[in-house]
Amino acid sequence: MSFGKLKLLAIMVPPLIIGSFEYIRHDFLLSELSMEAGNLYITFLTLLLSYLFATWMFHRIDRTNERLAAEQSRRAVYEERERLAEELHDNIAQILFFLNVQLKQGNIQEARSAVTEIDQHLRQAIYNLRTAPEEGATFSQRLSTWLEEWSALSGIPVEQHVDIQEQSVPPSAEVQLFAIIREAFTNIRKHSQADHVVIDLRMTGREQGWKLEIRDNGIGINQNYDDTDNLQQEQNRYGISLMRKHAGELNAELSVRKLEQGGTELCVTGPRRRGGKVE
Repeated sequence: MSFGKLKLLAIMVPPLIIGSFEYIRHDFLLSELSMEAGNLYITFLTLLLSYLFATWMFHRIDRTNERLAAEQSRRAVYEERERLAEELHDNIAQILFFLNVQLKQGNIQEARSAVTEIDQHLRQAIYNLRTAPEEGATFSQRLSTWLEEWSALSGIPVEQHVDIQEQSVPPSAEVQLFAIIREAFTNIRKHSQADHVVIDLRMTGREQGWKLEIRDNGIGINQNYDDTDNLQQEQNRYGISLMRKHAGELNAELSVRKLEQGGTELCVTGPRRRGGKVE
């Protein structure tokens, strides 16, 4: 049943109950029920029927919301898989072109590196496509498994600090959060020259708040980025525009900065607050 029909029922049920009772009382029960007793009966009858109707109506609304959330989650998964497929196609095409050039020039070592890069891309893409919110494992478990897989493929140790309440992040948001994490770790593997990574995902003190921090000990980025930056070339290089898009869909704030001791830190905090309220 649509929300419009539920709204109409919610408007019509109380007057129908009261009107019907008053009609029956005046036409058939006037000699048997006093005014005081009639008022008492109609009060209790209206309360009981309204409670039963409201219970039924909110149950229907909850079921509808659950179905909509599941559909949104599936759509988000399909969209993310489509993006992964496009990204995989573009990356493999570029690496194959590079491999062809190196083979023609007789650069065997460079060609071997390109083949290794293709192998890593394919392995990571296959694992990413297997990891979906519909699986029985919790978000923390799936994230931990993914990080272990990434560490095995890249050879870079990952120190994990994940402490979030289960179901605190809805399935559709998990897809966006996973996308940010994947992009950040792809940048680390490609550009950072790091040999150690720390990921910290935890709940914050504010209502429904969470914070993601990813730090590496590599060479660091050229400059810092936050939500006000619009340097398209550098953003595209590190996938910052894409991560910012995912953060925006989470109503979260994203920043990337170079650490003084060396390395890079990515921080995503959500959801945003405006006027003291969660967006």
